[in-house]
Amino acid sequence: MTNHTVNPAVEALVARSNRLGADPRNTNYAGGNTSAKGVEKDPVTGQDVELLWVKGSGGDLGTLTEKGLAVLRLDRLRALQDVYPGVEREDEMVAAFDYCLHGKGGAAPSIDTAMHGLVDAAHVDHLHPDAGIAIATAVDGPELTAKIFGGKVVWVPWRRPGFQLGLDIAAIKAQHPEAIGTVLGGHGITAWGDTSEEAERNSLWIIETAAAYIDANGEPEPFGPALAGYEPLPVEERRAKAAALAPHLRAVASFDNPQVGHYTDSDVVLEFLAREAHPRLAELGTSCPDHFLRTKVKPLVVDLPATASVEEIVERLPRLHEAYRADYTAYYERGAAEARARGEEPPAMRGADPAIVLVPGVGMFSYGGDKQTARVAGEFYVNAINVMRGAEALSTYRPIDESEKFRIEYWALEEAKLKRRPRPKPLATRVAFVTGAASGIGRAIAERLASEGACVVVADLDAEKAQGVAAEIGTTDVALGVAANVADEAAVQAALREAVLAFGGVDIVVNNAGLSLSKSLFDTTEADWDLQHDVMAKGSFLVSKNAARILVDQKLGGDIVYISSKNSVFAGPNNIAYSATKADQAHQVRLLAAELGEHGVKVNGINPDGVVRGSGIFASGWGANRAKTYGIPEEDLGKFYAQRTLLKREVLPEHVANAVYALCTSDFSHTTGLHVPVDAGVAQAFLR
Repeated sequence: MTNHTVNPAVEALVARSNRLGADPRNTNYAGGNTSAKGVEKDPVTGQDVELLWVKGSGGDLGTLTEKGLAVLRLDRLRALQDVYPGVEREDEMVAAFDYCLHGKGGAAPSIDTAMHGLVDAAHVDHLHPDAGIAIATAVDGPELTAKIFGGKVVWVPWRRPGFQLGLDIAAIKAQHPEAIGTVLGGHGITAWGDTSEEAERNSLWIIETAAAYIDANGEPEPFGPALAGYEPLPVEERRAKAAALAPHLRAVASFDNPQVGHYTDSDVVLEFLAREAHPRLAELGTSCPDHFLRTKVKPLVVDLPATASVEEIVERLPRLHEAYRADYTAYYERGAAEARARGEEPPAMRGADPAIVLVPGVGMFSYGGDKQTARVAGEFYVNAINVMRGAEALSTYRPIDESEKFRIEYWALEEAKLKRRPRPKPLATRVAFVTGAASGIGRAIAERLASEGACVVVADLDAEKAQGVAAEIGTTDVALGVAANVADEAAVQAALREAVLAFGGVDIVVNNAGLSLSKSLFDTTEADWDLQHDVMAKGSFLVSKNAARILVDQKLGGDIVYISSKNSVFAGPNNIAYSATKADQAHQVRLLAAELGEHGVKVNGINPDGVVRGSGIFASGWGANRAKTYGIPEEDLGKFYAQRTLLKREVLPEHVANAVYALCTSDFSHTTGLHVPVDAGVAQAFLR
């Protein structure tokens, strides 16, 4: 078998794509597509065959690799023109791309494949730059295109992406040999070149020329005068307000389907919300399909000044949410009626809650089925604000018609793409806050919950270790490390605030932080007693109390899990302070289960025993003391504990993590107030 050799055209395409995708001024995450045409040997005939390599559906230019390219035979793709049934049936052409694939074909071809294959140029770029879309969404976009670019760039009236748009751009390229690209009305830009370098140069020229023209000729205050009382709040004040509002806003965004959140207080957002035009422009919604597919057609805007209190905003939210849902439902029903008039049956409405919530003086909250989706939605709305600014600076912003937005949002092809997504993991959309998670049992819990789809906050007294563990678990879209001294309520509140600002809220709370000193009654000092009770009894209380407020405000239910101990029900020698505080934790489980049940919050406990390997408690001296108590070498402690169990098995941190995970799944949806022994069977600790 010979080694795979990368075609030079592919090498140039990937490098160009990565450069273009690395700059948010050129395009947004997973937005746009690029292509190259070239020649390879057909392995069947041995003859040269012309191929098209184009970014596959759903890929991202900035991180594109060869594997992310769709590979098609150019002769077969161009031959589709002869069987094209017309614009009313153009969606059928996407399935026809499968018959044009070369070999296994690589990634799935996108809807824009025709544009790249039919345009008579070796290299084609289709991008969504803010400056380009600003021209594309201006009321006088055609005139501005001619004025800014001369004959080098041609205006294309709005048309949905698809085969017909590919034919239109191919015709423009043929009719305007002097042109290097187009502005696609309401959408973006397309550029081309005989070489990869020329295509990239032409793309950048269009983007930079548009941006320079807006800077030189645009109104200095395109969003109008400042609104009194809508100025950005000071950083600390606005972040505190954002954290207080976040659970309530997540409840709004998750009414139909649970969502993960992301908070942004960038200058772009705060400046937009501080200006007179923001209600009008927000109501018009976004235009570029890549934007509104992620942000919905428009955001929910809190119509109160920055000076409004948290309580005032919370009181106002139900009415704003009700109005938003009614408006979106009406939009869906209008679009569905039009679709049925065309003989089409649209997909069911996917939910009427906002994906973007704007709060003057505070910032933007964006939502999605996972953290990355939520974050990217926010990034796209920042792009949309930049587009509005450019269009308003030169002209008047006018997005594509509502009916066209609906046709794309509820496009059968878009629905098919959504259905191809992998099934969500069991804990997808849930945010877990685990204390004492930088080592031992806590780390195992954090790792397990993250592996099952949860976003995880690794909270620990040692912030550096917490951040290190979080980095090992995953990116900041998956895990966050925070400092948390659970015995200090202000520190607990600060840690939870970071969690809420990072992920929108908290759903799973694991009280795992702990320590132990193995001493007899007479050797146990008041300081020993206070330390263990401060960390475990008081610490669990403080974490549960402050987290429970978030859980209640979110209206999503949730789980609080206490990592208690076999010693909470079993009396052994030389650990009075530890066992007493574990008994305290065990009864907190029952008390909170009784109090929080009406809010759908389940509270359960885990009673581990003999977790030696990987345990921070045992490594800190507890193991040596217990081994001395039992008269065995410390290295044999795990084996000793295993032999005294009914199952004769050693208990490891991951076994405790398994139990935590199980309690937080839907399999235990009707279980609260339970203590689960994870001790391999200690009869003396059986619950009675």
